[in-house]
Amino acid sequence: MNTNSTENTDNADAIFYEEALRKLVVFFETLTPDSVQQIPSVYAEKAYFKDPFNEVQDVAAIQAIFAHMFAQVDQPRFKVHTRLLQGNEAFISWDFLFSMKRFSTELQRIKGATHLRFREDGRVSYHRDYWDAAEELYEKLPVLGSLMRLLKRAAKN
Repeated sequence: MNTNSTENTDNADAIFYEEALRKLVVFFETLTPDSVQQIPSVYAEKAYFKDPFNEVQDVAAIQAIFAHMFAQVDQPRFKVHTRLLQGNEAFISWDFLFSMKRFSTELQRIKGATHLRFREDGRVSYHRDYWDAAEELYEKLPVLGSLMRLLKRAAKN
């Protein structure tokens, strides 16, 4: 049995998916309102996307989510800290930095992570964000934040 061709194929796949992940990280870290138009080249047509506020399975809906982000907050940007890749699946940890348009111009930070799955063509077919909306977002809002902190203290007692 020739294991060399299997090893070469596995190595080629690893290099391919590493490059797909690298390109995706660059895409996120340089995301602008104009580059949102490139999402169909980054996500597969029927890609699944879920975060604490959205669950969709369509590239147009994913594009709308990112366009909405730019409408809701000022200067949004991602900073990726960790990348793990196994086969065609990846896990990244990131900070999402932004300022709110309505409540405060102070820089805000959400810490989160994303589980990704790539198709054979290098586009994303699965994107699941994990972050705590209560701690990372709701507690930073003026009225709701006070209530969330009160509930959190009550839960500890």
